[in-house]
Amino acid sequence: MTALRQRMMEDLQIRNYAATTVTAYIRVVADFAKHFGKSPDQLRAEQIREYQLFLIKEKGVALPTYNQIVSALRFLYSNTLHRQIVRIPFPKYEEKLPIIMSREEVEALLEAPRNLGHRTILSTMYAAGPRVSEVAHLKMTDIDSGRNVIWIRGGKGRKDRQVLLPPKLLELLRIYFRWKRPKQWLFPRGTPDQPISTNAIFLACRKAAQKAGISKAVHPHSLRHAFATHLLEAGVDLRTIQLLLGHAKLETTARYLHVANTRVCSTTSPLELLDPLDIVPAAKAYPPER
Repeated sequence: MTALRQRMMEDLQIRNYAATTVTAYIRVVADFAKHFGKSPDQLRAEQIREYQLFLIKEKGVALPTYNQIVSALRFLYSNTLHRQIVRIPFPKYEEKLPIIMSREEVEALLEAPRNLGHRTILSTMYAAGPRVSEVAHLKMTDIDSGRNVIWIRGGKGRKDRQVLLPPKLLELLRIYFRWKRPKQWLFPRGTPDQPISTNAIFLACRKAAQKAGISKAVHPHSLRHAFATHLLEAGVDLRTIQLLLGHAKLETTARYLHVANTRVCSTTSPLELLDPLDIVPAAKAYPPER
């Protein structure tokens, strides 16, 4: 390991970055150095700009991957090499609204898996709204049935929080406990000393969606989106949903206002207020023009 890599790793650890983030940032910098065949401390702003164009035009990396690369390079030059003059801009984010499953689609999805473990994982995601990495790393001690809460330990931003443990989920978990007999991890993989992988959860969700005949693009995070949207439609205030989701900013949670039926579909269009306009019979009276 080079001295520069060791120092960057230590700088990340000093700032309490997650182990997965440390690994990802070190890999990004290694790829950057390999691209030019030089150590990063010998590269300047022009090479960084050239590398950004290479990522966008030739590799066509996805936006989240590109942003992670920018974050890693920013950290290297600002915190490890102390070159504040290097400007590495982030791209403008596309503000896309999430695709929301209806309650009927969620019900079909949760009933689809024959594997009790997969059914319990997906039900937990919809009932409590954790991220896929958070549900994968739940431990037996995180289930507090006495207070009807689930503890999310070390979630995004290394933050703990409590989420819902509704009666239906608790009943399902008890059935699952008797069947699986988990020890440490609530949802272990083949070897009980390791938690289930996020990839396994993605595959389980995809199979359940296919079996349920859901045509929408569904992934585990879709259950988190449905959790937030359905709570909003049920009248739960935005601040409470923010706390349950673990969002740092209320603006992040507020995007569900755009997809909740109570906010959109219940609004009366101005077209309906035009009286005595009756455009349907009028349209039927004339053949459509070609």
